[in-house]
Amino acid sequence: MLINMEETNENTGLNLYQGVRGLAVKILNRVDRTDAYLDKLLEIEIKNSNLVGADKALLFEIVHGVTRWEGRIDWILTGFYKGQFSKAIPNIKNALRVALYQILFLDKVPDYAAVNEAVEFVKKLQGQAAADLTNAVLRNIIRNKENIRYPNPDEDINNYLSAYFSHPTWLVKRWLARFGREETEKLLIANNNKPNLTIRVNNLVTNPTEMKSLLNSVELKFSEGKFLKEFIRMNSLTNITDWEYFAKGYFSIQDESTGFPIKLLNISPGMRVLDLCAAPGGKTGFIADEMKNTGEIVAIDKFESRLKILEKNLTRLKVTNVVTKVTDAADFEDEEGFDRVLIDAPCSGLGTLTKKPDLKWKRDLGDIRKIVNIQYELLKKGASLVKQNGFIVYSTCTIEPEENFELIKKFLSENPNFALVNAGELLPKAVVDENGCVATLPHVHGIDGAFAAKLVRNN
Repeated sequence: MLINMEETNENTGLNLYQGVRGLAVKILNRVDRTDAYLDKLLEIEIKNSNLVGADKALLFEIVHGVTRWEGRIDWILTGFYKGQFSKAIPNIKNALRVALYQILFLDKVPDYAAVNEAVEFVKKLQGQAAADLTNAVLRNIIRNKENIRYPNPDEDINNYLSAYFSHPTWLVKRWLARFGREETEKLLIANNNKPNLTIRVNNLVTNPTEMKSLLNSVELKFSEGKFLKEFIRMNSLTNITDWEYFAKGYFSIQDESTGFPIKLLNISPGMRVLDLCAAPGGKTGFIADEMKNTGEIVAIDKFESRLKILEKNLTRLKVTNVVTKVTDAADFEDEEGFDRVLIDAPCSGLGTLTKKPDLKWKRDLGDIRKIVNIQYELLKKGASLVKQNGFIVYSTCTIEPEENFELIKKFLSENPNFALVNAGELLPKAVVDENGCVATLPHVHGIDGAFAAKLVRNN
């Protein structure tokens, strides 16, 4: 009988999860059994480890890669595993996933080395029987690598796309109904691409010309943002936050899609602006930039710990016109009213799967149904706080209609004193849909999937 040693090993303080692959298994075990997000766990492990730059990059590559391709990896392992792979002990399950990811997707690691590492790791934690099983499964897969079979697309397109492109079946089913096969396949491929790194130039400290000059001086390759001049797309993932100019507040790391809601607000210096769901502060910083550090931004969040991160971020960016308040949005009151209100609503995040691959495995249909109620209450709250002739911008980083235009449509039908303003008046037509809202898709626009609607209060 194979005993689950994972809890015991972690609690004894013995450093059994050594090296990049050991840490990868440790992180993946925790992703499987807790609600913790991959990036947060990764950040903690990297901070507490002695890994050098190349090993940090490899750890990031492996845990993101395994999570991104977990559907395909598990499909293959289920076919070769003796017994039920889904019920395998976490140490064995994730050691097999890590090894198979390297075998399928990483050219730099020879197959035999990936197998040997997995076998030794499992032997150390789970004993010889488990190590023999690991060895047999992986060597069998390598022998049959060219003949791996997936569901037949002609018989079951949903299961085929789900297994081959590594997305949950419920999500594939939704997208097939909405986009059709060809577009769905393109979306799945885009979600599985490695993420881009994009920075927003902070005009409170520098300007795009100087920023590009600094990037050239350290030979960091980049290209222009696709839609907004404040954004620069880096040609490769780098530890850019270690660069002195990050600490000096010259830029922040933000996807270009995060800039659209801020541009839609059409802010002028001296205004009073409410950021209703402000932390961690990327959009707040951009609002301050647009206001040239004048006027007042009230930034609220119900968690003090998140507001502390926001405040640290804003200090780095040299932002001085923000007042932070720890409060639940539902309890927030203000007599004066605001010229502009940003509601960057909590959402399913299903537009950001390139950067956050764990979300596709953590979300289900019930999550969307639950969060829509929260989003609607936030929109109503924002509406109660904006002045007459003022603007609300509602935004999300998801592509699901219930969280986006359907919610706006419902709000407008119940609030005739508000009207939708066409986003095409301020933003490139390429990112504006037939309803006049910002709606981006990873496979169409090459940035995160996102949504933003601008509403004006008429009376």
